[in-house]
Parts: sequence; C-alpha cells; structure tokens
Amino acid sequence: MENSEIAARLALIEARLTALEGAEPSSADVTTGASAGVSTGTEDERFFALNGIRHTVDSGIVYAGHVELPTGAIWDWQWGPVPTAITLEADWSASVRALSALAHPVRLRLLREVLLGTRTATELGELDGLGTTGQLYHHLKQLVTADWLRSSSRGVYDVPGERVVPLLVILTASAR
Repeated sequence: MENSEIAARLALIEARLTALEGAEPSSADVTTGASAGVSTGTEDERFFALNGIRHTVDSGIVYAGHVELPTGAIWDWQWGPVPTAITLEADWSASVRALSALAHPVRLRLLREVLLGTRTATELGELDGLGTTGQLYHHLKQLVTADWLRSSSRGVYDVPGERVVPLLVILTASAR
C-alpha cells in the first residue's frame, strides 16, 4: 500500500472516529473549511484532510465521504489526490453534460427521492410537482444519460454507488 493510500485511509478512520464520538462542527469549522464533525483539537487535527493532501502532492484536490442513506445503503468513497494542474488544464467542457443534468429542480428532486428510497418510475410518478409522465421520463433519461442514475431493471432506478458522494459534494459546494 502506498503512503498516499495509507494517509487517506488514516484520515477516513479519524473522521469516522470523530463522528462516532459525536463531535459537532463549530461555525468556525464551516467558515474556515475545516471538516464537518471536527470542532476541537489542534489545527493539525482539524485540517487532517488538508494535511494529508500536503503530504502527498504539492497542490491537489481530494474529495471523500462516508454516507449512510435512509435506505440503509452505506457508501465509503474517495477520489484523489488529483494534482491541481491536471484539473486546471483539463477540458472543462467535458463536464457540461453531467453538470447540466443537475441544473433542473425536478431532476435534483428525482435524485433526492431515489436516494431516499423511491426507486420505481411508478412511485416517482405519484409524487406531486414532477410534471406529466412524459416530462418525468424526459428527466429520468437526462439523469441516466449523464450517469447520475442507472436503471437496474425496467422502470427501477438507483444512483450508482460511485456517484453518491460526488453528487453530495457538488450539492454541498454549491450551497455556499
């Protein structure tokens, strides 16, 4: 196992331990970018993720999450570190399809409902405010095409596990 993998796993374990201990984030943690759930300790402890990045790359991006959904599904996922230069030099237009699929309130609601356990097109169609059946299928198709949803069988949808944390990261970042 590489040092970067060990550092990332250690950071994940520390975050989970803090969450188990019931620490609540302070307003300073939110405004300074410290990780949620870590409100006490030294600056090194509060910025464990940043320190892990600094030890693996000169400049980079990492995102990770431990997500427990109301359905009982649990997702542990991380990506990175990706050197900043790679992201800055990438073709950002390649992200348009995935981002534009999220840029509609009905599609965001569909994703939330699926994460909360409403899985079939029939169940989704019974929810208020999602439009006609044709509109519902149009939105579902947009989300499937952009890989935010997949259809595991006819009319049954789920958010792929590898997309749960990235989706929540985008939503969390956009709320700032």
